[in-house]
Amino acid sequence: MVFRVLKIARVVISLIVFLLITFVFIDFTAAFSSGIIRGILYLEFVPSLVSFIGLAGMAAAGFLFVLLLSFLFGRLYCSTLCPLGTLQDILIWLRRRFSRKRIRYKKQRSFFYLSYALLFLAALFLLLGWITPLLFLDPYSHYGRIAANLIRPVYLLLNNLGAVTLESLDIYTLYRVEPGVTHWFSVSFATAIFILVTWLSLRYARLFCNSLCPVGTLLGLVSRVSVFRISLDKSLCTSCGKCTAVCKAGCIDKDARKVDFSRCVVCFNCLTSCPDNGVVFNLRGTPPKAALETYNPGRREALSVFLAGGLVVAGTSLLANPQGFGRRQHGRGQGRKLIPVNREYPVSPPGSISQEHFNASCTACHLCVSVCPTHVIKPSLLQYGLAGIMQPVMDYNASFCNFDCVACTEICPTGALRPVSVEEKHTLQLGKVYFIKQNCVVFTDGTDCGACSEHCPTKAVKMKPWRGNLFLPEVEPDICVGCGACEYACPTDPKSIYVDGNPVHLVASKPKIEALEQPDPEEDFPF
Repeated sequence: MVFRVLKIARVVISLIVFLLITFVFIDFTAAFSSGIIRGILYLEFVPSLVSFIGLAGMAAAGFLFVLLLSFLFGRLYCSTLCPLGTLQDILIWLRRRFSRKRIRYKKQRSFFYLSYALLFLAALFLLLGWITPLLFLDPYSHYGRIAANLIRPVYLLLNNLGAVTLESLDIYTLYRVEPGVTHWFSVSFATAIFILVTWLSLRYARLFCNSLCPVGTLLGLVSRVSVFRISLDKSLCTSCGKCTAVCKAGCIDKDARKVDFSRCVVCFNCLTSCPDNGVVFNLRGTPPKAALETYNPGRREALSVFLAGGLVVAGTSLLANPQGFGRRQHGRGQGRKLIPVNREYPVSPPGSISQEHFNASCTACHLCVSVCPTHVIKPSLLQYGLAGIMQPVMDYNASFCNFDCVACTEICPTGALRPVSVEEKHTLQLGKVYFIKQNCVVFTDGTDCGACSEHCPTKAVKMKPWRGNLFLPEVEPDICVGCGACEYACPTDPKSIYVDGNPVHLVASKPKIEALEQPDPEEDFPF
């Protein structure tokens, strides 16, 4: 009875955590405050670890709680707090629920070299400050991209369909939402990970957690000396195999009557399956000896794994280009010589302090992409170089940064974006504005425009008399905050005005306030 209560409690908690994290990524109403969001994500292992390294404070030490939890009870994080783990459990449940055949699992071999090679690479990347490769290994970031790229569009579609339906009945409880467009590479990567996780879950249950997830491998190491452990009571066990048949981790050897607790995700399925009460979850007075189910590949296979890891490290070092990636745009033709935009640095989101800090802390979970109300924050491709692939970047072709918005700075779980107040945001200079006269329609076509000046919140772009009744933009980069409103509004292609990112965010000068012309008090109607 106690074990059944434990299992129900674990399932309930895991679903609550999963739904809360999912809602954080798909919500467009700002239902949760930034403090609540940080609380929900506090125990996510890799974001907490990265934030702790960057901030060196206990306020970001949720990973220490996870390590303590693993030391006491094993890998409860994998079955209760990890959203990707819960997603796998949901897929496994759906298969068991709708399969015509009874699903029975078998003991799985341990992919020792593969899992520990990935853990070694993750630790090496972290020590070297190459945080971006962790986005290919972090389970939280994997789920964040799945939620932002795959689940959120479906949620918004259902909302918009509901809004249209209710509007026809003169009910306006819901409202339509522009979904925004993310980067094709990010969508493709999230789709590939979702397909991989789905296939492994349906075919091999929790094999992903025990072979490809470095967090699972690390917590497995801690679990080998955990205080409470699941084990088989050899005096009661009859080797019937019922516990093995329900073990999603494939870590129970019914013949040897042993449990490889380093691979156990503590789902409690086995505790309620044994008719003879031969599966126990009890206190161990002394740390048990490490009992690892070893997988013995040949020397060539083992060497190839580590060689591949070395190539990944070397390739990342050689091909990374964090100094920026110049993006060129094609001219609009008409026989004129137009100048392509050549950005020296990309524009990183507000609160990132500098590109170096941002590239060293962001795991590309896409939470800031989801919460941005203007959809200006997009996953990058090569703007930061290969080392910054899929890290968010400001895309002023898609939108602009709201002058009064600081939503992205308040919810980052890794500290890659630090909190910024609205007052600080008003002078935070993400980049500087530049004007290319040869591309402007005023110069090329003799047409009035002024869209850039109209949308500039600091008046870093002003229209000055040029020829006759025509006015040409004039920029003051020092008072520009790099919000991109001018670039977004510019109708030319290539752009005639653009923002070049600051590698280190600066403080913009305050605009000069011109004195208003005073009316003559002797006039009857001075206005």
